[in-house]
Amino acid sequence: MLPIYKELIPAGIRVWLFSGDTDAVVPLTASRYSIDALKLPTLTNWYPWYDNGKVGGWSQIYKGLTFVTVTGAGHKVPVLRPRQAFILFQSFLANKPMPS
Repeated sequence: MLPIYKELIPAGIRVWLFSGDTDAVVPLTASRYSIDALKLPTLTNWYPWYDNGKVGGWSQIYKGLTFVTVTGAGHKVPVLRPRQAFILFQSFLANKPMPS
């Protein structure tokens, strides 16, 4: 996927990656290492995002890429945490950061 991201980001296409924090198929740490390999400047450091006053996950914004985690979700985030997935998709479509 990294070669694809390297083409999309310079083309100005917004890229959002999301990961469940209990994902055993593509672990959160593997996603973070992959993003680090892109060497993108960080625009906003890790911050918690919220759903009804509870931490829904964490997010970090890079130049051209936003990474979002979803608390308590595995590989199939929309199946395991549909409400949080909806908030994530809503934020992406509205071109807004995750709610803090």
